[in-house]
Amino acid sequence: MTKNILIIKLSAIGDVIHALPTASAIKNTWPDAHITWVVSPVAADIVKDCPAIDDIILFDRKKLNSFWGFINYIKPFSHKLQQKHYDICLDLQGLLKSALIAYLSHADIKLGYVNMREGSGFISKPIKGEYYNGHIVERYLDVVRFLGCNTENISFPLGITDENITDATALLKTNNISITAPYVVFIVGANWPNKRWPARYFSWLADWCKTQNLTVLLAGAGKTDKKISAEILAGTSVKCINLVNNTTLKELAYIIKNAAAVIGGDTGSMHMAAALNIPAVMVMGPTDAVRNGPYNQKHNTIEVSYDCKHCWKRKCRFHRDCLAAIKPQQVADKLRIIFS
Repeated sequence: MTKNILIIKLSAIGDVIHALPTASAIKNTWPDAHITWVVSPVAADIVKDCPAIDDIILFDRKKLNSFWGFINYIKPFSHKLQQKHYDICLDLQGLLKSALIAYLSHADIKLGYVNMREGSGFISKPIKGEYYNGHIVERYLDVVRFLGCNTENISFPLGITDENITDATALLKTNNISITAPYVVFIVGANWPNKRWPARYFSWLADWCKTQNLTVLLAGAGKTDKKISAEILAGTSVKCINLVNNTTLKELAYIIKNAAAVIGGDTGSMHMAAALNIPAVMVMGPTDAVRNGPYNQKHNTIEVSYDCKHCWKRKCRFHRDCLAAIKPQQVADKLRIIFS
C-alpha cells in the first residue's frame, strides 16, 4: 500500500540539505511512497528536481506577518496541503510555524526530531533516538529509523539537472576555467556575522593557493557577500574568479562537486559540499562541529579555542571577531593534508 508522507523542513538552505537523507531513506525502504515536502521559497531550489521527492508545497512565512495576511494566506495553503491524505507527517523544523503546518495536514501520525521548540512537541511526537546528541543529519534520520526505515546507505539526493550542468560549465568557460582544472571554492559569507571568516584571511589563502597551482573561485549570494568578495579581491594579487551572485544553488552544487576543496564558515553551501563528499574545511566558532560541522568530515573542521565557543549566539557578547582567531595558515595546513 502506497504511503503518503509529508516532510516539513522550511529553511535554511543548510538545514534543508541536512534533512534530505530522510527522503532517500524513506524511498529506499518504501519505493512506492509518495513524499511531499513543504519548504520556504528561499530553500525551494534545494528540493526542486530531487529524485526522492514527488511534490513540493511552498510555505511563505512572510505572508503571515499581519492578521489579515494570515487569514488570506492560510485558507488556500490549507486547501493545497489537504489535497492528499497523509499517513505520516515529519516535522523536521520543530517550530511554531511548522507545528501549524503539521496540525493542518491532518496526518494520521505526526513525528518530529528530538529538539522541538515553541510548543511544536505538543503537535508532533519528538523522537529521541540513538543519535540525539550527534550530528543534525543523524538526529533527523532518527525519526525515520523510528518508522523502521533503513539508513545504512546515507545519500543526499540533490538532483543536479543536465541544465544545471550545462549552465555551470558555460559559466566557468566564460571565465576561462575548465571543470577538470584543479580549483578550490571559497564560500565567502554566512548568515550570522560571527560565522564569517575575515576577508583578509581569504586573501592570504588565495595567495597560498596560487603557490599550489590552484585556481580560486569565490562563491556566495547577496549584498554582504558581494562586499566581502570585493574586499578579498582587493587584498590579493591573485586573479580569483568571482562567482558571487552569478550562480543558482544547483549550478554552484555542480561547480562544488568538481572542486578540490571548499573553504568557509558554517553555512549552506559548505554543507552542500559535505553532502557531495567534497573536502569541506569549515571554520567554526559560535556553532558546534559535532552537531553542525560538515557531515562525516569532522576532521576537516577548525574551531576557535575560546572557552565560549558553541555559544549559539549571532553576536559575540565580548564584541570580538570570533573567527579571526583561526589563522589562514591553519586552513592552509588542513588543505595541505587533504591534497597530500
